[in-house]
Amino acid sequence: MKPVTSPFSQKGEGDVRVKICGLSRREDIRYANEAGPDYVGFVFARSRRQVSAQEAADLRRRLREDICPVGVFVNEKPEQIVRLLQRGVIDAAQLHGQETEAEIAFIRKESGKPVIKAIQITDGRELAEWKDSEADYLLFDGGSGEGKTFDWSLAGLARTVEKPFFLAGGLHACNVAEAVRLFAPFALDVSSGVEWEGKKDQGRITDFMKAVRICMNC
Repeated sequence: MKPVTSPFSQKGEGDVRVKICGLSRREDIRYANEAGPDYVGFVFARSRRQVSAQEAADLRRRLREDICPVGVFVNEKPEQIVRLLQRGVIDAAQLHGQETEAEIAFIRKESGKPVIKAIQITDGRELAEWKDSEADYLLFDGGSGEGKTFDWSLAGLARTVEKPFFLAGGLHACNVAEAVRLFAPFALDVSSGVEWEGKKDQGRITDFMKAVRICMNC
């Protein structure tokens, strides 16, 4: 199955994209619109950042057209994910549960939109298991959205996976340069690293985006 392309993911070769995940308030959208990441994430799974379909639709209407909204799910019914994609509430799906390859293929085929499969990294063996996934992108994380950094000594192994990947877990403005140098990821995915007291913080979002742009110009 050929990769599904997103009109919002086209950048120069070697450029790192940014996804700010867990937006749940209108002010979060304002911060994102001003900072200009490539993606934002709406969490539909149970979480302190969880939003309903109606809330996500309202946030999407306020989002800049050049920023891709991604829905984050954990073991959601594939049909429900497809409905949200077809309705335009989100333009990509990020899966954090025990979704099967058949379910991933179904979502991609029925929606025509990209799918990101999140992989919790422990000792690196997971990388080989998922390198041929039906997903368009993988996402390497140290936990399940808890902001944990996994063993970055596995970076060399991660770079051998012939599929574009998002890097998540414990990212913040101060370790962006190291993350990019080690992993050369397709995108960086940040949530708690741009928060203060559990809420998205405009200053930390701005600092993160500045750090990425500085890194790209080095």
